[in-house]
Amino acid sequence: MIEKFNRTTTIGEIVAAFPQSSDFFKHFKIDFCCGGKKTLEQAIADRKLPADEIVKKLEQFYLENNRSTDETDWRMVESEKLLHHIISVHHHFALSEVKQMTPYVKKVALVHGKHHPHLHQLLALFTELKEELYEHFEKEETAVFPKILKYEKEKSEQSRIELQILINSLEDEHNAAGKILKKIRMLTNDYHVPESACGTYRLVYNRLEMLEDDMFQHIHLENNILFPRYLS
Repeated sequence: MIEKFNRTTTIGEIVAAFPQSSDFFKHFKIDFCCGGKKTLEQAIADRKLPADEIVKKLEQFYLENNRSTDETDWRMVESEKLLHHIISVHHHFALSEVKQMTPYVKKVALVHGKHHPHLHQLLALFTELKEELYEHFEKEETAVFPKILKYEKEKSEQSRIELQILINSLEDEHNAAGKILKKIRMLTNDYHVPESACGTYRLVYNRLEMLEDDMFQHIHLENNILFPRYLS
């Protein structure tokens, strides 16, 4: 059950304790992954939303959706298991998706780009995101995650300092990926498919939104649960 939260509780803390709240924040376009360190009050102000109304709706959402489930409380899971989950679930999904989606995104831009010029920009953003993911995941799996496991065994101050530098770099890269995803969402008008769109056009939009959702969950696990263990 979620601990009592208030306007000074960070978005990341709320989602970590009450994972279903990610749907609530996504609905109001409140960033819970890269923006997870902001307090609820700051996040609401950034979106220029009515604070009292949003807080009341969040509290009601919690009362209506906080049910006993089998969902894992990742705050309670040791780092080694969390790292395995991130790699086997989120890394695998994202890499598989961008590889499979590439020909579809190219095809849609080629076939429909004349009448929907934003699709050429979408292709460029998608390509940039794909390249960043390849590089980012390799860094995590070959450099950062092994150092986390090493620190868990040694608990040396030197290992912790090295980790902090690497984690700060990863968080910067998360911010960069998050900005690309936000640009894609704006460019696609919240993934609203034109009525005349063909099946491939619809497929691209649907799978891009699925990729966005998975990446938000992925970044949340790292920024708001895993990384703070080594930055405090």
